[in-house]
Amino acid sequence: MTDGVFGRESGHEQVVFCQDQATGLKAIIAIYSTALGPALGGTRFYPYSRESDALDDVLALSKGMAYKNALAGLDLGGGKAVIIGDPATTKTEALLRAYGRFVQSLGGRYYTACDVGTYVADMDVIARETRFVTGRSRDDGGAGDSSVLTAFGVFQGMRAAAEFRWGSADLAGRHVGVSGVGKVGHILVGHLVDAGARVSVTDVSQAAVERVKAAHPAVEVVEDNATLLRMPLDVFAPCALGGALNDTTVPELGAEIVCGAANNQLAHPGIEKSLEDRGVLYAPDYLVNAGGVIQVSDELHGFDFERAKRKAAGIFETTKAVFELAKAEGVPPATAADRLAERRMSEVGRLRSILTV
Repeated sequence: MTDGVFGRESGHEQVVFCQDQATGLKAIIAIYSTALGPALGGTRFYPYSRESDALDDVLALSKGMAYKNALAGLDLGGGKAVIIGDPATTKTEALLRAYGRFVQSLGGRYYTACDVGTYVADMDVIARETRFVTGRSRDDGGAGDSSVLTAFGVFQGMRAAAEFRWGSADLAGRHVGVSGVGKVGHILVGHLVDAGARVSVTDVSQAAVERVKAAHPAVEVVEDNATLLRMPLDVFAPCALGGALNDTTVPELGAEIVCGAANNQLAHPGIEKSLEDRGVLYAPDYLVNAGGVIQVSDELHGFDFERAKRKAAGIFETTKAVFELAKAEGVPPATAADRLAERRMSEVGRLRSILTV
């Protein structure tokens, strides 16, 4: 039983397994909560080695989306989807459209968007089968690449962390290590360079590293993540896949602040306390990386980039509020962020029980 959904006691409202043998589609859609509104979260296309790994990922990611959307002040619940397979070899128009049919079948309980392995062009294809899609291209009436405001939001969260730790939000002269310079990390590096920070980067993709070096020649390239993590940094920014902070890496951290774009950075409960005990200020991932979901959610109201950017700029003040609550209540910032998100889901979600005529 522990291998299934119910055995995990994850608290999810709905988990849907989707299969279309003709196209090879194997997908899981998880809806954690619709207390604040329809669940919104991206579709990850990834070659999971086991179905149980895909299930673990989608359950964790969808819960994170519920908390992210709540803390961002959006009237949206949390959901996520994963498609099992290598996007480089198995992604086809037919498969994406088959997936879109399953999204449509949920009747608006779940809105999808881009994530690892999926792009704006993919959302345009999926949108041919369902209207419950965000993150479409500008030509298709959408918000475009959500990486733009994801990176902007992380930058704002980093500034807030700097102000809380050092008394100034100015990152000029600060040494920031960015692990993962793909869609979001690449843009974040640009913000940091413009702010006058010293930047070191690493990525498993040599092409990604070369792209950053071409745009920002002064950036230092580090051999691997383990090396970057041990460096005496001011800020460590994990911007690749989750689980970067674990029982092995936390004791080796050389940074005073952790603030990055990756989802689910804490490998398991208790890591937030380990960071606190080491004096490392952790900016909760789902708090600071909410710029992307703010961007794509604005699409639901007729997309306006400047309006979305103004909303994403609010991550600065929200991050400061989380740090202040954590200090006042004597808990790690991750716990404070959870409390604020849960409070909003409970208080605002309760209003749905009030009958309307």
